[in-house]
Amino acid sequence: MHLTLIRNATLILEYAGKRLLIDPFFAPKHALPSFAGVSKNPTADLPMTIDAITAGTDAAFVTHTHGDHFGPVAQEKLDKTLPLFCQPVNTDAIREAGFTAVVPIDTETIWEGMTITRTGGHHGRGGVTEIMGPVSGFVLRAEGEATLYIVGDSVLVDEVRDAIRTYNPDIIVTNSGGAMWDDPDNPSERTTILMDAAETVQVAQLAPASRIITVHLEALDHCTVTRTDLRTAADAAGIPAERVFIPADGERVPL
Repeated sequence: MHLTLIRNATLILEYAGKRLLIDPFFAPKHALPSFAGVSKNPTADLPMTIDAITAGTDAAFVTHTHGDHFGPVAQEKLDKTLPLFCQPVNTDAIREAGFTAVVPIDTETIWEGMTITRTGGHHGRGGVTEIMGPVSGFVLRAEGEATLYIVGDSVLVDEVRDAIRTYNPDIIVTNSGGAMWDDPDNPSERTTILMDAAETVQVAQLAPASRIITVHLEALDHCTVTRTDLRTAADAAGIPAERVFIPADGERVPL
């Protein structure tokens, strides 16, 4: 099994003999508006061509349909006949984008010998969760492979803790950029809508036998956690780099 971080939350996962594309986001650097008044988005280039990213893809996963997880360029470039796994609430929108093999997962499905379980999360806390809408993660299991948990866009909440306890994943992929959004409950404040460095460290402490792969970093201007911040926090907690691993864009990681 190998995981390649493309950029943001976009991953290529080589798992159980399949090449899986997670949360495809292919917009060129600075093609989109700012979220935080810092820079146009995305703030980083893709590390390889779209053709190289999509070549040989057997299936795609969309944790939710925000533009930095399933953007217009990806919708245009992806093969519309690919099996595409998603949360049920996004089914109609993905089909309306022309995809003909959409597989909504209510709880669990089996595909090509792979068990795929959908998990929950909260894209923020309080009133911001209504603005952000529902999000999902996925647990992947297959004979001869490590159990892998893709948390998705969530802060550290009971649904995430429960998934860790229930599935005891060998690998946990966290979206750890600490992205901020205006808090509707406190209009003068902003609140996190992704895990930050402290919550990522808590995940590693909750799952001492798991390896944590951290993504969704340094690609959007409202993300406040850098790779250096995350490494510093993990080091301060005594968690070594092999347990909280922080890949660079384009890096292929053996798992």
